[in-house]
Amino acid sequence: MRRNSFIIIALLILVFNKANAQQPVTTDIQTHHFSLQEAIAYAEKNNVQVKNALLDVQLQEQQNREVTGSAYPQISGNGQLTYNAKLPASLVPAEFFGGQPGEFARLVFGVKWTSTGGVSLSQLLFDGQVFTGLQARTTLIEFREKNAEVTREQIRANITKIYYQLVVSKRQIELLDSNIALINKLRRDMKIMYDNGFAEGIDIDKQDVRLANLKSAKTTALNQINNGYLGLKVLMGMPVQDELVLTDHISDDDIKEGVLEAMNFDYTQRRDYQYALMGEKLGEYDIQRYKYSKLPQLSLSGYYNQMAQSNKFDIFSGHSYWSPVSAISLNLHIPIFNGFSTNAKIEQAKIKLRQTQNNIDALKLNIDREIQTAVNDFKSAIEDLDYQKNNMALAQKVYDQTKKKYEIGTGSQLEINQARVDLETAQTNYYNALYNAVVARVDFLKATGKL
Repeated sequence: MRRNSFIIIALLILVFNKANAQQPVTTDIQTHHFSLQEAIAYAEKNNVQVKNALLDVQLQEQQNREVTGSAYPQISGNGQLTYNAKLPASLVPAEFFGGQPGEFARLVFGVKWTSTGGVSLSQLLFDGQVFTGLQARTTLIEFREKNAEVTREQIRANITKIYYQLVVSKRQIELLDSNIALINKLRRDMKIMYDNGFAEGIDIDKQDVRLANLKSAKTTALNQINNGYLGLKVLMGMPVQDELVLTDHISDDDIKEGVLEAMNFDYTQRRDYQYALMGEKLGEYDIQRYKYSKLPQLSLSGYYNQMAQSNKFDIFSGHSYWSPVSAISLNLHIPIFNGFSTNAKIEQAKIKLRQTQNNIDALKLNIDREIQTAVNDFKSAIEDLDYQKNNMALAQKVYDQTKKKYEIGTGSQLEINQARVDLETAQTNYYNALYNAVVARVDFLKATGKL
């Protein structure tokens, strides 16, 4: 089992364990029997990154509602009760009241209590920025949804790799158990030969050493597998105390299945490319938004109020008189000069759009590289898998023949030990090649947008 494969699992544990740190602990332990597709479906519902990506979609929906709301009528109610503790006095010519010319009299105008209540309404008739926001709503939702798809695709790729790594590891444990059983049998046969004087004690010691090495390798492999299951559970968003049983198996034919169909590729099949194109469209909306901000803004507003006045606090009684006050206004705001800040914003948005377009070109080059690399790696992995499969069968044949020769006394202990080492090496190489082929297949399908 390759060390770097489990390093990846360890890193995944660190990354996703932080994201799932707030997951409540439960004492109910459940057992899950999952195929690969069931594991992926579980992750798409419980993985924190996927859930947050879906929440981003809901967040964008609410932001769209906010933009839409600005285009609807804005209606509000108002009310005010005022007590004028000191009314202002005004100077008027005293001769109005029989006084001398040139003299002034102080008169107090107003009442102690006033009250108003009513409703106001405003309706936006045209605003270029709001208009652009309304146009961009669908693209913004699709942008968030595409981001969620990209997130799900990455989770699928990681789960597939770890899932099949654990499946292959299970077969390696079965192989180790088989080898341990064979060494035990060989040791028993060697003990019988030693008791009858046909073998030396060192021959038995050699088998004990080999048996100890196999048991140590099994212990290490089991520990790595347990850690691998922890990494897979955390990646899926599953409580680590739950039991997870993998039900799928992997074969050479499974790895090669569906590859020919994936060879027909177009850039638009890649979700990250679709995501980038939507980002470009949003950049164009950004430029439009700033351009439209130069256009006049037109709105309609009006209000209807009732007002009451009295020198006593009886304005809410039946003796008070309420007079209506209303008005309707058509409002026009024309931007004339703002220090060229709008032009600067437009140029900034254009530069950002060119950066996005450059990133799209770079993404296409990177996709071409990924596909070609994936094709090369997959072809190499399949060839190596076929070679290692044939080599393992040949090593098994050599070992069986060497063992028969040894049992009838025409072979040596050195020959059977060497045949055994060659068989174990061939078996290990085959399962490493099998896992490498799985990884190469996943990378190939992801590169071609078929995962």
